Amino acid sequence: MTAPETDAGSSSGSVFQLIYRSTSRIDPDRRKQELGTLFSTARSRNKKSLVTGALLCTDDTFVQLLEGEEAAVREVFDRIGRDPRHDSVSLLASGVVAERVFSRWAMAEVSEDGSSDIPLIAHTDGISPAAGRRTTPEQDLVLDMMRAAARGPAHTV
Repeated sequence: MTAPETDAGSSSGSVFQLIYRSTSRIDPDRRKQELGTLFSTARSRNKKSLVTGALLCTDDTFVQLLEGEEAAVREVFDRIGRDPRHDSVSLLASGVVAERVFSRWAMAEVSEDGSSDIPLIAHTDGISPAAGRRTTPEQDLVLDMMRAAARGPAHTV
């Protein structure tokens, strides 16, 4: 979620964060289109709910950090748990933190290997890169934890 599409309120003040990991059930042949649809819907809903965060997608795994008002974040997490594109959804961490780490990130793809993250513009027929911003040290720390979580249960946060 690198694209500065939204500024979800003040970046200061306590905020609820939740990190989960799930297995992707998306057919590889339909991956681009399915992710475009997923991202478009999620960006719209998250913006309305003032939920921000970061999403890492590999071929078979999703790891996402969501942040915002606790009820809104838990609603998004519950919806993900019922989404047939996700399997084995597991909560890795949750709690209140001092401030948002991704206050201006509406949606992006976090790189699996630590190379540059890819801000995304989602369309119903797929996804395409958007202009991005450099990450902060706080964001880099969280993104590294997400990458470790994507590698498997032994590396979860």
